[in-house]
Amino acid sequence: MFAWTEQQLMIQGMIRDFVEKEIVPLIDDLEYNGLPPYDILRKLLKTFGMDELAGTRFDKQIEKEEAIARGEEVEKPTPKTTDDGAVSAEALDAAAMGMIPIIEISRHCQGLITAMGVSVGLTGGAVMSKGSLAQKKKYGRELLTLEKVGAWAITEPSSGSDAFGAMKSTARRDGEGGYILNGSKTFITNGPFADVIVFICRLDEPGVEPRDRKIVSFILDSGMQGLEQSAAFKKMGIGSSPTGELFLSDVKAGPERLMGESEDGYGRSGAKSTFSLERSGVAAMALGLVQRSLELSLEYAKTRVQFDQPIGNYQLIQLKLAKMEVARLNLENLVFRYIETRAADKDLTLAEASAMKLYAAQAAMEVTTEAVQIFGGAGYMREMRVEQLMRDAKILQIYAGTDEMQIVAIAKDSLGRA
Repeated sequence: MFAWTEQQLMIQGMIRDFVEKEIVPLIDDLEYNGLPPYDILRKLLKTFGMDELAGTRFDKQIEKEEAIARGEEVEKPTPKTTDDGAVSAEALDAAAMGMIPIIEISRHCQGLITAMGVSVGLTGGAVMSKGSLAQKKKYGRELLTLEKVGAWAITEPSSGSDAFGAMKSTARRDGEGGYILNGSKTFITNGPFADVIVFICRLDEPGVEPRDRKIVSFILDSGMQGLEQSAAFKKMGIGSSPTGELFLSDVKAGPERLMGESEDGYGRSGAKSTFSLERSGVAAMALGLVQRSLELSLEYAKTRVQFDQPIGNYQLIQLKLAKMEVARLNLENLVFRYIETRAADKDLTLAEASAMKLYAAQAAMEVTTEAVQIFGGAGYMREMRVEQLMRDAKILQIYAGTDEMQIVAIAKDSLGRA
């Protein structure tokens, strides 16, 4: 894939129009005044039929899994590649449609994508990939359609990049088949408003060194006794994505809440696969940020006059604009590669996803910073919006693994292949 098709461009225009009419007028309320983003996101899903599509996919998956449980043969999925090995146009189109809303919304309000991605992609995706059939039927549809808000809770106050090694939250067997959960989580996207929480913790195994103990996950509901959800933090950027803390004090969880209803259901490997998914989406968010920064910068460079001529006539400004365009092209190509990979029903390796995220995050930060520089003093003012794009870009270098952790993942993979 090297360009958007006419149909994809038409959908892009429709979503861009929705964003301009429904989201842009509310940006200040979303970013600075604490307006929860979920009703707007539900309207987006409903307007474009994404909720119905998600529901249909859910029904098909459940129907298939129930048939397998009954011992019946199920119809094999339609191949996503043609006879000569090429990815089918239908598969490419379906994968592309998943990226377009991310790009278009990130042009103005990246936090909305973070909130939706964690609820639908991480929380809903974890349940639908690793949950038991009963858990999928109970939670899956409502998470995938955003009827309920989901949170994926792994980070703790003392375990940022060392998510597993420094994890202190625990699950203790209660002797009756259930568990007692204790601990705290921080920087949890959707934490303040989550209806469903995937809580990742360490199994309390006497005689086993803490760092070697099994990682297990539980599906929790808001309102459970002993579970407290904090108010939303005030953040540097992406204010439209509520972030908070979770506190668990002797929360009782029956065996039916254990992900996959097994202590081996969703541990380190499951969480790491979620990291890959999360990191891969950063390129689309970065592309939206870069596109908008470049558009605003080009317009300003043409109209802002200094020393009797537009600043776009000066080579130093031209250099900044040229580098922005190079970044835009590179990010678009990364998105196209990801679309082709997903269309072929393949996953990026952790190292590939890390490489994509590292470049995308750094490119977004560089471009948005230069946009503020082009605007000068005006760029430091909120009404110009480039300052918001710059603040939003910074989180891409931090969440889903810092730049430094991406470098470690890439280097380890490269050294292992050398």
